[in-house]
Amino acid sequence: MKNGRNTAGQFAAGNSGRPRGSRNKATIAIESLLQGQAEALTQTAVTKALEGDTVALRLCMERIAPAPKDHPVSFSLPDMRNALDASEAAGSVLTAVSEGELTPIEATRVMGLIDSYRRTLELTEIEERLQALESIST
Repeated sequence: MKNGRNTAGQFAAGNSGRPRGSRNKATIAIESLLQGQAEALTQTAVTKALEGDTVALRLCMERIAPAPKDHPVSFSLPDMRNALDASEAAGSVLTAVSEGELTPIEATRVMGLIDSYRRTLELTEIEERLQALESIST
């Protein structure tokens, strides 16, 4: 194999034929056109936004105040020692949403965590029971 090609001259599986880090010709062309014009283009976008152009306004606002990233949430949850405790934890999440401590989106994510932990607890419990049964039979 030479240069990542097989004997028929085709690129081997998993080899796109494009070197890592190589840049697209269109990207290079656009960057060369825009080089040195960034300040003028930015000023034009800001001016249009101030004049009421909604597309320019959205563009400027996305740069000034980007969508918030994920952040930690803090509220009380009961201990989950077994799979049955998950229903109590789910009730706590619903209460937190109804009291405004969590948004529905945050609650959905927390419920996913609770469900994953519940499944882990269930599997642990099944494993413990299986080991107990195996130790009795031997």
